[in-house]
Amino acid sequence: MPIITALKAYDLRFPTSLEAHGSDAMHTDPDYSCGYVVITTDAGDGLEGHGLTFTCGRGTEVVVVAIQSLSFLLIGKKLEDIYGDFSGFWRALTSESQMRWIGPEKGVIHLATAAIVNALWDLWAKREGKPLWKLLVDMEPEKLVSCIDFRYISDVLTKEEAVEMLKKKQEGKADREKEMLQKGYPAYITSAGWLGYSEDEIRRRCREGLAQGWTRFKVKVGADLADDVRRCGLIREEIGWDNTMMVDANQRWDVQESIDHMKRLAEFKPLWIEEPTSPDDALGHATIAKALNPLGIGVATGEQCQNRVIFKQLLQAGGLQFCQIDSCRMGGVNEVVSVILMAAKFGIPVCPHAGGVGLCQMVQHLAVFDYVSVSGSLDNRVCEFADHLHENFKEAIVIKNASYVLPKAAGYSTEMKPESIRDYQYPNGAVWQQLFKEGKFTAP
Repeated sequence: MPIITALKAYDLRFPTSLEAHGSDAMHTDPDYSCGYVVITTDAGDGLEGHGLTFTCGRGTEVVVVAIQSLSFLLIGKKLEDIYGDFSGFWRALTSESQMRWIGPEKGVIHLATAAIVNALWDLWAKREGKPLWKLLVDMEPEKLVSCIDFRYISDVLTKEEAVEMLKKKQEGKADREKEMLQKGYPAYITSAGWLGYSEDEIRRRCREGLAQGWTRFKVKVGADLADDVRRCGLIREEIGWDNTMMVDANQRWDVQESIDHMKRLAEFKPLWIEEPTSPDDALGHATIAKALNPLGIGVATGEQCQNRVIFKQLLQAGGLQFCQIDSCRMGGVNEVVSVILMAAKFGIPVCPHAGGVGLCQMVQHLAVFDYVSVSGSLDNRVCEFADHLHENFKEAIVIKNASYVLPKAAGYSTEMKPESIRDYQYPNGAVWQQLFKEGKFTAP
C-alpha cells in the first residue's frame, strides 16, 4: 500500500471584497480564501489528495502554518494504516499532546485538521474510482462508523446505535440514489442577499434568480434593524410570498436582541433565522428558538460550530431546527458524518452551509449521503448555494433546476485548476501582484 511522501500547503486568496461578495453584518469585507492541501504518495499512479479549509483573507497564513505543523503526523504513513483505522488516526491528529493545546478540536488547529482530513478523503475516493458521496453510500455501516471518533458524544449516540441507524436505511437506498441522479439535491441561493450590495443589485439578482428557477432566497441581516426591514421588504417585493425566504445575522446579536429583532422581521415570513448569536451559546439558541417557535420561525446554525460537541449540546437543548453542517469548520468528513447521524437521531433536518471557496463543491456530497444513507427524507432539507469561484475547480459544481447535479468524477470535487493555485497564491501569485501594482490592495 502506498506511503505518503509529501504534504504541500498553499495560502490561496480571492479578492471578493472588491465587489462586496460575501459581505454580511460581521464580515464586511471578506476576501474568500482557503488553506489548500495537496497530499502525494509513492504509488506512482498520479493520484493526489486535494483538500481545503475555508477562510476570509487575513489569517489564512496562520492556518497554513498549522497545516504544516501537523504534517509530521502524515509523512511516512501507509494509506492502509490510515484508512484501516481512520477514527484512530483522526484522534491522533486532533489529540497530539502538544498541538491540541492550541485547540483542542476548535479554532485554527481544527481548520487545519479539516484541510488535511478532506484531502485524505479525496484521495481515498479517487483510489476507489468513486465520487465521495458514492464512496460513503457504498460503505458497509460498520466500516463507515469505524471512521468516527465517538469520544464526547457517546452519551447521545453510540457506535452500535449508529450502525443500526444506517442498517435501517438500507431498504430504499438504491431508489433514493437513483432519484438523486435523476433530479439532483434541492438548493437555495444566497448570492442575491449580501449585505454590501446596493438595492439595484439585490433587485437584479433576485430577478435573475427567479428567471433561473430559484424559489428559495437568503438575505443577510444584522447591521441595522431599519435597514433589515427595508431590505427584507424589497426582497419580498421581488420574490413574492409563494417563494421561501431565510435571514442570516452571522452572530451579530445578543440573545434578547435576536428575539426582539426577529419579532420585527416576522412579518416577512422567514423560514429561519441563521446564526442569531454566538455559535457557542447552545442555551442562548434554545431560548431564541423557544421564543420564535410560535411565530413559525426556526433557528438554523452550524457553519461556525467548531465540533461535534457543540452540535450535541445544540441538539440536546433544542437550540436549532435546521442543522447546518460545514465541510471544513469541523474536522473533516469523519466528524461531519457523526453530526449528520446525531441530527437524524434528534429528528432535525440537515441543511448544509456552503458558499465561500470550495464549500459548495464539498457539501453536495455530504447532503446526498445524508439523504440516501441516513435521513431518507427531503422534508425541510435544502442545501445552500452561492455562485462564486466555482470556475477555479477542475470539476466545478453544476446547478440545474435549482438543484445540485450529482458529481460523477472520482474524489471530493476539491481539486483546483493548476493555474488557479498558481495565480491566486498570496502574496506572490500573478493576480495579487497585479492588484498590488494597481493600488487596490496594500502589499504585505
